[in-house]
Amino acid sequence: MSGINNELLTVINYMERERGVSRELIIQAIESALEAAARKSLGVADGVRVDINRKTLAIKAFQTLTVSDDDSGPNLISLRRARDLKPDAVVGEEIEIELPHTQIGRIGAQNARQMIMQKIRQAERDNAYIEYKDRIGEVVSGTVRQIVRRDLIIDIGRVTALLPARERIPKEEFEIGDTLRAYVYRVQPSVNGSSVILSRACPEFVKALFRIEVSEIADGIVEVMGVARDPGNRAKIAVRSHDDKVDPVGACVGLRGARVRSIVRELNGERVDIVRWHEDIRQYATQALSPARLASVVVVSETSRLLRVMVDPDQLSLAIGRQGQNVRLTSKLLGWKVDIQRTDHEDSFETRVSRAIDGLAAIEGINRDEAEILVQNGFLSPEGILDVEVPYLQEVTGLSEEAVRRIWDAAHAMGSPRQDAYEQEDEIS
Repeated sequence: MSGINNELLTVINYMERERGVSRELIIQAIESALEAAARKSLGVADGVRVDINRKTLAIKAFQTLTVSDDDSGPNLISLRRARDLKPDAVVGEEIEIELPHTQIGRIGAQNARQMIMQKIRQAERDNAYIEYKDRIGEVVSGTVRQIVRRDLIIDIGRVTALLPARERIPKEEFEIGDTLRAYVYRVQPSVNGSSVILSRACPEFVKALFRIEVSEIADGIVEVMGVARDPGNRAKIAVRSHDDKVDPVGACVGLRGARVRSIVRELNGERVDIVRWHEDIRQYATQALSPARLASVVVVSETSRLLRVMVDPDQLSLAIGRQGQNVRLTSKLLGWKVDIQRTDHEDSFETRVSRAIDGLAAIEGINRDEAEILVQNGFLSPEGILDVEVPYLQEVTGLSEEAVRRIWDAAHAMGSPRQDAYEQEDEIS
């Protein structure tokens, strides 16, 4: 027992400093473990109490005994012995006696050590729960400590967390020692394993990254209205502004796409569509299905939450997306079923060219001659213009640097900027 007593200070200081467990919680765990070891050593079910002095760490053990005419039982004390300790003791009364150090020493030291470590590990898990139960929704950084199949054990400061395989972005690989960021998805008390569950695949991770990267979201000026995600491939996030002077899409994209590119890097190249939210579900659907141009959007049933979207034949594949991804994510984002159908006619090549020129020429800051040059070189929309850098746009069109910068700024002012990874519009072939 004296050996354990000598180790207490070292154990307490280590657990408090390195593992973040409070001193009081550690001492309580040790007291509980020593009580269990003492009961086992003395062969009693209960009635044993261990007290550790909070300053000196001196250990005292007490046993509760029942006063009896004799002391033949394990939890009994004779009336004569009891009155030596308490002169007014009576038969049937319970009194607490301090166990002598020689008797305390009979407690199995190895058994006590094992129980102490079990209690401390449980205290550590409890500490993780206490620390992180109010941090659900935060993004934390950690280091991969262990890989079990595809589950990752992550060190996040003083706590060990679990990133399950199902919560990883498909195809991304990590090795022991790698650092990563993840979303605190769930915190739960656990007897075995980690109680902090992380995620990189949930939609909330994308929302949390935007909150970190976009100060307007953190300040409440821009609000995230919804997120739909196919982890590792594509995500859509809908935003609105509470300030008429702040463009929500432009704020999320950042100067020359810097903000959204940072998020895409964190998501290992996952495409992110930033959608302007609208209270009119038809206009909201139009924004969400971009870059496809829609012929019409009709509310079939508000009760069933069903929309019918009509698109020209040349826009059908763009509206649906690869393997139905665009329409599927749009449906998740809106919370409505989206039925996409093609119109019965297909515009001629000349009509589509003319419509593209008219669309660009209608933008303030782009004249018709410039619009014709842009369309002839494959830039059919503001999004297409923003998909390239100014020097490349100047090289391809042959326009002056001043004109190209004016055109790029005009396209940006339309409020539909998109990051470099967006799909190119393939309207004219």
